[in-house]
Amino acid sequence: MADAAPIKVMLVDDHAVTRAGYRFLVDNLPDISVVAEAANGEDALKFYAQIKPDVVILDLSMPGMGGRQVLTTLRKQWPDCRVLVCTMHETKALIDHVMQAGAAGYISKNSSPQALVTAVRQIASGSTYMDAEVAKPARAADGSKELSGIASLSARELQVLCLFAEAYSIDDIANELAISNKTVANYLTVIKEKLQVGSTTELVRLAISNGLASIWGQA
Repeated sequence: MADAAPIKVMLVDDHAVTRAGYRFLVDNLPDISVVAEAANGEDALKFYAQIKPDVVILDLSMPGMGGRQVLTTLRKQWPDCRVLVCTMHETKALIDHVMQAGAAGYISKNSSPQALVTAVRQIASGSTYMDAEVAKPARAADGSKELSGIASLSARELQVLCLFAEAYSIDDIANELAISNKTVANYLTVIKEKLQVGSTTELVRLAISNGLASIWGQA
């Protein structure tokens, strides 16, 4: 009986050293092969269309098209796409939003090397994966009013908040999302009410402290 084909993995991260680390961890295993690397979201979409890897290891914080937008676009164009999000950010609200957006797994860049390997294998087999070290702070944050407020945001509200945290002006956000300035302002008002903050400065601080900057980026 012939051996099964290796799991084809694509690495998506803007840091070359990080991609090299992932490759070192998995590329010498008999059942996993890195078939593509992308330093930005635009290349990730192009390479995915060409190669159709079994698993995409995706960072959230990237210049240009952020990881959250890459995930959304991949899942929209290829619903069977299997994405493992690997990031420094471990807030419950962000994990919830990413999993709801269609990620098959979520691990921290602080997770053990074995966690990455296990996650790739489980996701390729059709299962989901959540590293226990990520799940612990997520569970601990269940009672946080701040995080529960972020979790209550709609996908569009989260997108507006992320862009605002990246120093996009109301005009910039309106142009980016093809909506009116008034609509953007209304979103920001609703977001501030849900997060119970009184100023835009506090709103930006909250978004950055919860790892929401640079995860959406340009579409």
